[in-house]
Amino acid sequence: MERTLKQLPSQDTQVSHPLWLRAYAAFCGWQRNRQTRRQLASLDSRQLADAGITEAQRQAELAKPFWR
Repeated sequence: MERTLKQLPSQDTQVSHPLWLRAYAAFCGWQRNRQTRRQLASLDSRQLADAGITEAQRQAELAKPFWR
């Protein structure tokens, strides 16, 4: 039995997504940032140590704007 390989599409092909889809994805990312930073702010020092995060790292993350 003979096997053939299918030619995969080129990786150079750019898929252009609609503007509303890109905006929605950005909004979801911002919401995720907001939620995770809220959770990070609620951790006590023991939980930070368990996660391997220093207080300075936490403060640096919390100081970032929501879009970063």
